[in-house]
Amino acid sequence: MARLFSRFVLKISLLFILASPAAISAQEMLVIAHRGASGERPEHTLAAYERAIDQGADYIEPDLVVTQDLHLVARHENELSDTTDVAEREEFADRRRTKTIDGTMVSGWFAEDFTLAELRTLRAKERLPGVRPGNARFDGLYPVPTFAEIVKLVRAKQAETGRTIGLYPELKHPTFLLQEAGIDSVDLLVTALREADLDDAEDAVFVQSFEVAPLRRLDRLIDARLVLLATPGKGPADEPALRYEDMLSPSGLAEVASYADAIGADLRLLLNPDGTPTRLIEAVQAAGLEVHAWTVRKENVFLPGPLRSSGGEAARGNVEALIGLLEAAGVDGYFTDDPAVSIKLRGR
Repeated sequence: MARLFSRFVLKISLLFILASPAAISAQEMLVIAHRGASGERPEHTLAAYERAIDQGADYIEPDLVVTQDLHLVARHENELSDTTDVAEREEFADRRRTKTIDGTMVSGWFAEDFTLAELRTLRAKERLPGVRPGNARFDGLYPVPTFAEIVKLVRAKQAETGRTIGLYPELKHPTFLLQEAGIDSVDLLVTALREADLDDAEDAVFVQSFEVAPLRRLDRLIDARLVLLATPGKGPADEPALRYEDMLSPSGLAEVASYADAIGADLRLLLNPDGTPTRLIEAVQAAGLEVHAWTVRKENVFLPGPLRSSGGEAARGNVEALIGLLEAAGVDGYFTDDPAVSIKLRGR
């Protein structure tokens, strides 16, 4: 199987490299900076977002959680110890809690238990220091940004560059926050988008969620494009009887199309083990939805075996070939930790 995959990758890579610029441009995929340029800076910091913008990303993606005093802030999860220095801060030792989030017991420090002023005293750190030791050099430098600050950064960079820079926020655990903390993150995001005049269909905004009810509410409240996230073997936290595989059947996709504009799909749903595309891409697009793949990363640990190089998990593999596979498969866009690689390929 590995040999077949390698041959397929070689064929696709050659086609990708030899294709004319006009052909590439005609089917140009959106480059969505996953948590910013998180392959080069600690994720969800203004530094990571700005670097991604400067590298040419079409969209930047902030994951949004909420503070106790109802400010939207960017973190990978509402639990803070993986991405900030909160565990080292003695003044917050008594804030440690254990919560059941979407069916999983999690212990740590949670954004919804901190005011924004308290959260601003924390500093970001690299979430994967073993894989990205270079990023760990920046630990302690950057605060946790608010969504308002991210919008302000995008506006400033648009004025500087003269190009449109999109926002692709994800609401993290909205049903949990509403039921357990009484925090309506859907309403907070709708208000923020309206205040920024970013709630129309023509705006460069996608809002994403793994959950159904929040997307249905958003569909009633704003005209911005909406994305259902999907991963194999699981289902929406707010719809325990559903599985994403069922939602991605033809009848399921017809239902999703009634409230969403795209599917944000785990790579495993889009590419077979031999590198060929699954039938899902065609099915999603036939339902009138876009397909956005996640997540393209350059390190060996994140790549299929045949695309890995020697040198261990943190070494750089053949990420260009993976991008070529997605291009050949016909996806409309993809999330990446390394937008500079994607923009360089686009320029060929």
